[in-house]
Amino acid sequence: MGNLYLIRHGQASFGADDYDVLSPVGERQSQALGEHLSQLGLRLDRCVAGTLRRQQDTARLALQALQQSGSPVPVIETDAAFNEFDADGVIRALLPGLLPDEPEALHVLRNGAQHRSEFQRLFALMVQRWHDGEHSHDDNLETWQAFIDRVGDGLRRLLASAASGDNIALFTSGGTIAALLHLVTGVTPAQAFNLNWQIINTSLSHLKFRGRDVALASFNSQAHVQLLRAPELITYR
Repeated sequence: MGNLYLIRHGQASFGADDYDVLSPVGERQSQALGEHLSQLGLRLDRCVAGTLRRQQDTARLALQALQQSGSPVPVIETDAAFNEFDADGVIRALLPGLLPDEPEALHVLRNGAQHRSEFQRLFALMVQRWHDGEHSHDDNLETWQAFIDRVGDGLRRLLASAASGDNIALFTSGGTIAALLHLVTGVTPAQAFNLNWQIINTSLSHLKFRGRDVALASFNSQAHVQLLRAPELITYR
């Protein structure tokens, strides 16, 4: 039986001009993850990451830390199927319909770093409307079903190319992990995203697979940062 470890990227630069860059905390989280994998004695046969910079850099830093301990590491394979959904696109498409009920939404979303809890409430509401299809059609916005299809295709390709007993690390994003949980466990989209909001940066969720059969073994492990007793490394955005 093989093992697929779903790893959310490290903390990105929320509120900055370019979100898709690891913050100093995100870099430390990634290094801590690699050190922890070394302490576990985990041998990785493959490593896959989406194309986003935060996903690639998390993989690179984690593997560097793992390699420095003397463990062999695989090359990083890239598959855009495991990219995050377009959060900015969801906000642009859903915001107009939200404003009549939430007149302060535009201000909050423009200043998310100063209104984190309110930003999260509004963003979660828009994501719910997105996966429920409660919004006007936008040809430029990837639908929930298209997102699920993309992630599902990536998972099928990954399993088809996996050898029996492979240990595979997949560096991806919270929404992608939620989509995988939906596909693997059958939880509803709403339930999957309720789990998504609990996923910390660089946490590990563990899937076991045999051929195309996949089962969830564990979710959102935080041991690598908890053991450091550094609460500042436990972040959700």
